[in-house]
Amino acid sequence: MAQYTLEDLRGDASRLGLLHVAGPVDSRIVVRVDMAAVDRLDAVPAGTLVIVPGDEQPPPYRIDVALRQASARGLAGIVFTTGLALAETATVLATRGGVPVFSAAGTAAAELAKTIDRAISGGASEAMMRGAHAVSAATEAASASESTPESILAAASGALGIELSMIADPTATWAASDAVCIGEVPVGRLVAATTDGATAVSVPVIASLLSRVVQRQSRDRYAPTQSRADLLVELVLAESSRVEGFVGQAARLGLPLPQSHVVAWLAPTHTADPEARAPRSVQPALELFVLQLVESREEMWHAAFLQDDLMLVCTEEHGAGDHQRRVREVARLIQHQARELAGTEWAYTLGLGTPKLGALGLRQSAAEARIAAESAIAAGRLGGVELTDVTGLRRVLLDVYASPISRDLLHDVLRPLDDLGPERALNAVRTLLVYLAHGRSLVHAGKELMLHPNGVGYRMRRIREQLDIDLDDPDVRFAVELACRVRLLGAG
Repeated sequence: MAQYTLEDLRGDASRLGLLHVAGPVDSRIVVRVDMAAVDRLDAVPAGTLVIVPGDEQPPPYRIDVALRQASARGLAGIVFTTGLALAETATVLATRGGVPVFSAAGTAAAELAKTIDRAISGGASEAMMRGAHAVSAATEAASASESTPESILAAASGALGIELSMIADPTATWAASDAVCIGEVPVGRLVAATTDGATAVSVPVIASLLSRVVQRQSRDRYAPTQSRADLLVELVLAESSRVEGFVGQAARLGLPLPQSHVVAWLAPTHTADPEARAPRSVQPALELFVLQLVESREEMWHAAFLQDDLMLVCTEEHGAGDHQRRVREVARLIQHQARELAGTEWAYTLGLGTPKLGALGLRQSAAEARIAAESAIAAGRLGGVELTDVTGLRRVLLDVYASPISRDLLHDVLRPLDDLGPERALNAVRTLLVYLAHGRSLVHAGKELMLHPNGVGYRMRRIREQLDIDLDDPDVRFAVELACRVRLLGAG
């Protein structure tokens, strides 16, 4: 069992209501605690901490005599339960005689003796008392309007008599008793310089208080950014006719929609099960990582989740150089962190859009980034970085694909093929596109599809029956070919 020293007593001073007045405080052991009148110290055994009860300070000459007796008998120290104003002679006697003097004004002598006795014995009751006192001090500090992790740690350490600190630990789990978290995202651990029963009692509660304060700080710091991110999700998913209505709302939130935007799209895929959902713990941890990563950068950044996919938006003044390159650099760091969080069985594919102006441009860049990521996944290129090819026909198709109304209208043209099932429907769309792209030539279509012309003819008869359309009509052919290209663009 650890022995209780004068240094331990000084460490517990704030919890016990003690004030060190004079005399040295060192590593001498406090053997026991007892109460005695100031003129009865001649019978007290060595190593005893004497508590002198009373509401009034004894006369100076009695204090001088008591200090000489305490020094001669080797007492651990004297505690007066009243305020003290020692004369110079008493201060000199305490220092020379090695007698520490404490004041405990307003404290009941019997209760103080009982508390110190528990500390000396080192039992479970003392540990519970110190732990409870530390929790009380930390709670009071946390309830202050301007509370910080530092103020809580200082209050708890002083009450506990043991230094507490918060350290960063990437291996911490949110369910650990010493974890400090923002929501379910661990940001560190609460550690004690030394551990005992009191720390075992108090650390989980203090860690919880720290978590609440850290979460409040994070909410206050990032709330405007998160509100703007929610608006961006609505903008990307809304119908084209509603886009202009977002400009005023965005301005009120401090989001300059008329400026230039680049979107990065991060899509997770399980390497063994493409239909699996990403781990639930990844999103909050990744969002916090992104917010902290971009906080000090000059550009305006927003991150938002659409199901498991992460949309990263970077906004700058029009004409800013290397806009896409900077987005790529930041997005690559986020991609690496996502893999670390999710595990090696998950691949995160990154698609990059191009710089675009205004609200419609942001939607366009988002469509480019999303299609780039989805196309790479469909082609089996998991975990890489894909740039959008926005030249020629593909750029026109991306404009169409970015509009939910246009996309739905073209999807209706091919909807009867969906009754065949996903795989057969996709094959039918590819066959139909190749057939139309080659001027309805069965021979040329067969070469590209690696089928006999009769096989292409057989497929086309079934497709015509399924769609019930007249491919001899040039307008119909144009609409069907456009629908096929948009459908395949979305499917990668």
